[in-house]
Amino acid sequence: MTANSRVTTFGELIDQGLLSVTDGYRAKNSELGGSGVIFLRAGHVRDSHIDFADVERFHESLSGRLDDKASRVGDVIVTTKGNSTGRTSYVTAAMPKFVYSPHLSRWRVTDEQQIAPGFLRYWSRGPEFIGQMRGMAASTDMAPYLSLRDQRRLQISLPRLTDQQAIADVLGTLDDKVEQNRRTSEALERLACATFKAWFVDFEPVKAKADGAKSFPGMPAEVFAMLPTSLVSSSFGLIPEGWSIRSIGDVVSVRGGSTPSTKVPEFWDGGTHCWATPKDLSDLREPVLLETERHITDAGLAQISSGLLPVDTILLSSRAPIGYLAFSRVPTAVNQGFIALICDKGLPPLFVYHWVQISLEQIKSRASGTTFPEISKAAFRPIQLVVPADQLTNAFSSLAEPIFNLISANVRESVTLARLRDYLLPRLLSGGIRVKEVGEWLK
Repeated sequence: MTANSRVTTFGELIDQGLLSVTDGYRAKNSELGGSGVIFLRAGHVRDSHIDFADVERFHESLSGRLDDKASRVGDVIVTTKGNSTGRTSYVTAAMPKFVYSPHLSRWRVTDEQQIAPGFLRYWSRGPEFIGQMRGMAASTDMAPYLSLRDQRRLQISLPRLTDQQAIADVLGTLDDKVEQNRRTSEALERLACATFKAWFVDFEPVKAKADGAKSFPGMPAEVFAMLPTSLVSSSFGLIPEGWSIRSIGDVVSVRGGSTPSTKVPEFWDGGTHCWATPKDLSDLREPVLLETERHITDAGLAQISSGLLPVDTILLSSRAPIGYLAFSRVPTAVNQGFIALICDKGLPPLFVYHWVQISLEQIKSRASGTTFPEISKAAFRPIQLVVPADQLTNAFSSLAEPIFNLISANVRESVTLARLRDYLLPRLLSGGIRVKEVGEWLK
């Protein structure tokens, strides 16, 4: 607690008209499936961000009826049921508008002369809230649940408004830089993906050359010169003359993984080798893997037949769900939830990565299973792709490699910034570090 803080409860703040707390909208199936506002479920609130991929939307005709349960910039979002209870996020101006689901609560400051929304954002990630959440979870044998009544009982230490704003500004500066890095990386990845699609899916350079062009934007002249000038019929439809159709299992090594027994401490305690699960990929905001939540020892690694996969292995989650995708920039072992692609047969890793990205729907169509869809290595290996000449795949790799190096550098910086934020957050909230000192240092 900082000096001059006052301890109060959410209930008191609500009764004084300073804070609004509510849960989400109970949508009917018939209301969803349209192209209107997003319906945000608790599962979309990740540990590090909100994932808007594959969200459902309401029918546009319902928009006016949903305003009371719709997001607003400055809202704090809290998951309230299940194992993810207590995850929090914050609504920024960059986010699309959405409607909260019943397993989400939103905290909205209604008097910014008393409470800074940014302070509430970071308080929700601090020890005062986390400690109370743990106590509530331990008080019941049922699945974790944070009711509106429980939320009224939450105690919060509120510093002076100027201190609240200063704490929010310091921590927000770090998060703003992380978000800037993410947007830059996203734009870089779009550039690489668009180039791959133009060259290897739509065959635009070959078509341009067939029409008499002497060059193609972004393609080295010597590579353009060796392109064919016509398309020929194939099982894929028209493809550039001289390009081949191969099975993915013939052009890369396809591996899986496993989980060493968690009951054997020597497999885990003090481990130094990265060991990835699909959750590690689900939490990524950029498609490069630089670290994993858990690590294994040499003894644990010996239990996994695929061993330690090399740098530049492409990782694809193969179940629950299929489709998390990352380009590994560190040696890592994996569990049984992956198809790992080792590019040791000539195709560059970044070509393979983008082929998987473009082909996800085809890959998912090969899945089977009664409990949840899963694609096996046996079902994956026969999937076919169009393979160009080595000069062209290498030219793409030369173009994409600097892009992914920049993305990797952004991710490393963002990890450092996030660690600094997480170090400062509890100390700023408690008054252990002076806000003014940190603010001067960050300038």
